Amino acid sequence: MTQNKPLAAIYIRVSTQDQAQHGFSLDAQEDSLQNYAKALGYEIFKIYRDEGKSAKDLNRPEMINLLRDAEERKFQAIFIYKLDRFSRSLKDLILTIDRLKEWRIDFISMQDKIETASASGKLMFQIIGAFAEFERNIIGDRTTFGMQKKAKDGGFITKAPKGYKMVNKKLVPHTEQAEEVKQIFQEFINSEISLTKLAKKYGMTTAGIKKLLKNTTYLGKVKFAKQESEGQHEPIIDKQLFDQAKNKLINAGFK
Repeated sequence: MTQNKPLAAIYIRVSTQDQAQHGFSLDAQEDSLQNYAKALGYEIFKIYRDEGKSAKDLNRPEMINLLRDAEERKFQAIFIYKLDRFSRSLKDLILTIDRLKEWRIDFISMQDKIETASASGKLMFQIIGAFAEFERNIIGDRTTFGMQKKAKDGGFITKAPKGYKMVNKKLVPHTEQAEEVKQIFQEFINSEISLTKLAKKYGMTTAGIKKLLKNTTYLGKVKFAKQESEGQHEPIIDKQLFDQAKNKLINAGFK
């Protein structure tokens, strides 16, 4: 390979249906893309061929290899024949091109006239990147909304704390651990033992003991994003005992 030329990867894909209906062969795509890449001054690094593969997702052998090599920056550009050769999923397409942008890999779709060598091509790349950011924000908003709804409805979100276990995605008391949690609360309230010694006695860290004593899950509550709701699980500490522990922590300077 000529060292002073940038390297290009060529990705080609055809499904069995494409070939049968349109004669849209891999060889035809390959010839066109090789000529196009060379005309733009690129040396061909490798040709990635997915034959008889659907574009419904990115789980294709050569697509996986292509993206791995792109992340390792083995070439400077990816050439494809048309966007639908790369992916039929708009979300996958947008997010993948955004990743390529982070890796500083140019993306050229010959038939769609999308490339990053010209000012207009770079603008298109930036627009695609903006859509990618928008898509990530939408996904994040949906996830947060779902978790908030689950918490509001009393569902538990994270892993079970000491004293509980998960059964069929529901929080239920763990008999032995629940008794130990009650002992920790009683001992903290009714003795002068330090948090450090209490933690050591029960095989926990000092921070872990403080977190346990402040955990409103034991009152039957569910908390998410600083909002607290009534949970669907059984409380294992009564409110009077919990408040006593809370007040002692505050008086000791722990908020």
